[in-house]
Amino acid sequence: MSLVLGPILRHVGETTAMVWVQTESPAEVEVLGCSARTFEVEGYHYALVPVQGLTPDSTTEYQVHLDGTKVWPEPDSQFPPSVIRARGPATADRLRVIFGSCRYPKTGDAKIDDKLGLDALDCYAARLTELPVDEWPDALLLLGDQVYADELTPEARRHLAGRRSSGRRPPDEVVTFSEYEGLYRHTWGDPEIRWILSTLPTAMIFDDHDIRDDWNTSAPWRAEVNAKPWWRDRIRAGLGSYWVYQHLGNLSPSELADDEDYQKVLAADGDCWPHLVELADRADTEVDGDKGLRFSFRWDLGRSRLIMVDSRNARILESAERKMLGDREFSWLENQVNDGLETLDHLLIGSSLPWLLPPVLGDIQTVNEIAADRDGMHGQLAEKVRQTADLEHWPAFVKSFLRLSELIRHAASQSPRGPATVSVLSGDVHHSYAARADFDGAPTARVHQLVCSPVHNYVPAFVKPVFRLGWSPRAARMARRWARRHGAPVLPMSWRNLSGPLFGNTIATLDAKGRRADVIFEQPRENGELSTATRVSLSD
Repeated sequence: MSLVLGPILRHVGETTAMVWVQTESPAEVEVLGCSARTFEVEGYHYALVPVQGLTPDSTTEYQVHLDGTKVWPEPDSQFPPSVIRARGPATADRLRVIFGSCRYPKTGDAKIDDKLGLDALDCYAARLTELPVDEWPDALLLLGDQVYADELTPEARRHLAGRRSSGRRPPDEVVTFSEYEGLYRHTWGDPEIRWILSTLPTAMIFDDHDIRDDWNTSAPWRAEVNAKPWWRDRIRAGLGSYWVYQHLGNLSPSELADDEDYQKVLAADGDCWPHLVELADRADTEVDGDKGLRFSFRWDLGRSRLIMVDSRNARILESAERKMLGDREFSWLENQVNDGLETLDHLLIGSSLPWLLPPVLGDIQTVNEIAADRDGMHGQLAEKVRQTADLEHWPAFVKSFLRLSELIRHAASQSPRGPATVSVLSGDVHHSYAARADFDGAPTARVHQLVCSPVHNYVPAFVKPVFRLGWSPRAARMARRWARRHGAPVLPMSWRNLSGPLFGNTIATLDAKGRRADVIFEQPRENGELSTATRVSLSD
C-alpha cells in the first residue's frame, strides 16, 4: 500500500486543514487522528482528509497512514517534516504568499530541459528546506496551466502513440481521465514539488492548457471544437480531473460538507465516474446565461482575503452578450469583495488571465472584439485574428472588464477604513510585471496588477519585443486614440508598469505586514539559487 501522489496540503483555517492524496488502492487515510475513506474514479483512488482540532497559530508536523501503515514521510526522506501551520489572531496582520503560473514539467530530454531552464518552484522548494518554518510562506497560489494537456512531453507522446490506432483522437493530446491521471502524476511527482505541495497550503485555478490552448476563446471556437468527435470525451475528462485534482482542495471542510457533488461522490458504491461525467457536462453547458458549476472560491487569510476567479470556464459565449463571467457568477464575486470589506488590510483577486495587460495590447483586444461582433467578412477576419493571436483576455470581454474595474475602484475607495492595497494576481502571458492603476477620483487604496509567468516554460524570442512595445507610454497613447476612434469605451483608469517586463522563469512573493505590502519577483541562477530580479512597494 502506498501513495501515488500527495500528500498535498490544501485549504487551511485556524483549526482545520484539508489534505489531499491519491493512493494505489482503496484505503482508509489518516492524518493527525482524522480519517477519510478513498473514493474511486475509473480505477484510481483519492481522498481528502478533513483535519480538525488544530490550535490557532500553531505549527504541527503530520504523517499520513493508509490502513494503519505510515506512508509519509517516505523512508530516508531528505526533506524536512511536512507541517500544517494554522492561522490565528497572532498572525492576522501578516501574510506572505508565493504565486506563479505556467509550469511545464521536466521532460528527461536534455535539449528540451536546457531550453526550458531551471524550474523556479523547484528552486524555491530547495531554499525552503534551509529556512526556519516560521519564515515559510502562508500559501502557494498556482494561477493556471498546472498541467499541459495539449503540449505533451516526448515520453507522454510516445505513451499515447500506441493508443491512437483509430485516428479518431489527436496523437499529441490527452483525451481520457486515465491519460489526465498520467499527466498529473508526471507533473506533480517531482520530489521537490511533491514536498513543497505537502507543506504549503495551496490554492489552484485552471487556465487554458489545463484543458486545451485557447479554451473558450469565443463562440466560434466552441462551435468548432464541439464538432470534433473526441471533444466530448476530452472536456469531460479535463473538467472531471480538474474537479478531483485541483478544485476540491480549494474548499473548506464546511463548504465540502455542503457540496452536493462531493457528497454524492463519497456516497457512491464503486466507480463515481458517471457522476463526474454529469458534473462536467453541467459545468460546460450554458443555461440562462450562466454555467452550472462554480469553480471560483474565497480564502480568508487573517485581515487579508483571496478571491480566486474562474476566468476560463465561467465565460458566457453562446448567448447574445459575451461575458467573462455570467451575471450570477459576477454577483457572487461582488458579494465576496464587499463582505466585511472595511475589516481588510489587503484584498487579493486571483485570475489566471490579467485584468490589466500592456495598454497597447488591451486596446487591440477591445477593438478586435468590436470588429468580431460584426457580420460578414470583416467579422470573420476579426474572429480569425482573435483566435490566431490569442486575443481573449479581460479587455476582449470589455463589458466584464469595465464591471471588474468598477468593482476594484469601489473596493479601493473605502476611506478611512477598508483595504490599503487591492492586487489582482495573474499569469498566462509569459512575462512578469507589476502595474499600478490610477483611477479617476483618486481611491485611497493602492491598486496593482501583479503577473508572474512562467514558473517553468519557454518564452519565444519574438514575444519579447511585442510586450516591450505594448508597455511603451507613447505607443499606449497612440493606441488609446486609435481604439476610441473604433468604438472602444472611455476607461475609468490608466495604468503604468512599475517593473519589467521581466522574461524567464520566475516566482513572485507578496509580503504584507500590517497595512504595508511589497511584491518580489525572483529568478533562478545557474547554481539553482533564486535571486531578486525586482522588488516593488505596493503601499507607496
